[in-house]
Parts: sequence; C-alpha cells; structure tokens
Amino acid sequence: MLDRIFIEISNICNLQCTFCPVVERDKKVMGPEDFERILVQAKPLAKQVCLHLMGEPLAHPNFTKIMEICEDNGVPVQITTNGVVIAGRKDVLLKSKVLRQINFSIQSYKDNFPNRDFNTYLRPILEFSRELHEVSPETYVNYRLWNLGRSEQIIKENEEVFETLERFYDIEINRRTQVESIKSKRIWNKVYLHFDTHFDWPSWDLPHQGETGKCHALKTHIGIHADGTVVPCCLDKESQIPLGNVLDENLKNILSSPRAVAMRQGFDNNIRVEKFCQHCTYINRFQKN
Repeated sequence: MLDRIFIEISNICNLQCTFCPVVERDKKVMGPEDFERILVQAKPLAKQVCLHLMGEPLAHPNFTKIMEICEDNGVPVQITTNGVVIAGRKDVLLKSKVLRQINFSIQSYKDNFPNRDFNTYLRPILEFSRELHEVSPETYVNYRLWNLGRSEQIIKENEEVFETLERFYDIEINRRTQVESIKSKRIWNKVYLHFDTHFDWPSWDLPHQGETGKCHALKTHIGIHADGTVVPCCLDKESQIPLGNVLDENLKNILSSPRAVAMRQGFDNNIRVEKFCQHCTYINRFQKN
C-alpha cells in the first residue's frame, strides 16, 4: 500500500511562486464525477489522498463537492494550499470528518505580494488553525517554509513569520534549523513549522546526474494529473513519465505495467531506469553520505 496518492483536482493556481515552476500543460479542472471514479480506485491502494500536485485545491469551483465525495468514501485527506482563500473554505474544512492534515505554503505570499501587509494574509490562517484544533484536535497543520538557504531577504521575511507566530501562540521559536535531520518544529498542539531548502524541479534542462539513484516514487506515492494521467512522482509536473490514464484503464493495472515495475525494481537496485529521472537532482537527497 502506498502512503499517499496525489490527485491533482486542478492544475490552475491563483498565485505564481518562485517555488513552483509554470505549468505548461493545458489548464484543467477535474470534475466531481471523474474525481469520484479516480478516488474509488485510489482508496484501496493508499493510506490517504492528497488533493494537490500542481494548482491550488481550495480554488477548485466544486471543492465542497470534492470533500463530500471523500467523506462519502471514508478516504483520509491531506491538502497543501497557499491559504489565500482559506476564509471562504474554512467552513467545509472545519466540518470535514476526513481531513487529516493541511499544509500552508507560508512563503508563497511574500513571493507574490512583497509590499502587502503580511498579517492580513497570515492572521486568517492562524485563526483557522485554532478553530480546527477545537473541532478536530488530531488534525495536523503545517506552516511550510520551503525556502531556506536562499538570501538575506528570505531570512528577513522568515523572521517576520517567526515573530507573528510567537505573538499569536505566545511562544518562543528556536531559530536554528537542521533540515538534514529534523524538518519540523512543533509550535502548538498539532501545529508545526515545516522547513526545507529550495530545490530544482526535475527538468531535461538540468545536467545528467547518472544512472545511479534511489527514489520513493511508486513506493510511497504516485501522482494523478487533472486529466487522469498517472505519473510515478509528485514532481513530474508535465507528465514526462506517463504510466497510463486512470480514466481509461484500471489504476491497479497501470501500477503493474512493465514500465512501472521496471522503475520500481530499478530504484530497489539503486538504478534510475527512466531517462528523465537521470536529470533529477532531488533524488540525490536520498543518497547516503
């Protein structure tokens, strides 16, 4: 069983951050009927579904219906969002019986609105987090700062995040981070700060990295794009390694296809079978020193 299946309910985002490269695929919003067809196949294969890959899930025009379908099928849900429209979606999230984790990409706001009041953006997210704890104390909340090691400006912007969180939760945050060993800091109940360094998304433009390497793709997770295309990795944003389309064939059969099996066995033997994987620098993070 996979840990997660990323179901991209929309590849359209309301922001454009330096963290996420531009999506070159045709714009696509997954309809509720297609989503349910996919979810029914994903349910027995994963511990939870993540309603994102590219795009902003909370901006989906039928987001309430999507969450209802998850609830009807009893599927645990994880969401990653920039949080800009959280005020308009908080009621459905607070009522949800299947929401297990929500991640807020906090670095996204300054990326897009460097001159706007940061507190206006962050305050609704913090208030939502407190309300969520009241109704669902076991649901995790992550405030993501996946921008470490970039510039003095980033350090300054992150300091504003730390100070805002300290005031709101009446805590003191240790500024030291060692993302190689510990990526999260618990700040209040199930609320965490989650850190990571900037990374390059896999691309043919990156230098060839060789044929050696292990990856969690197809072992802990897969991705399903908004048009139903199944990809082995949540970083395959342009379907460079299409394994099949779950709207045309059964997901279990797709994951048992010769191409998928070859990739999985290759990673077991420290081999990057796919040419595209040989241009991925993220895999290097999994290598033992």
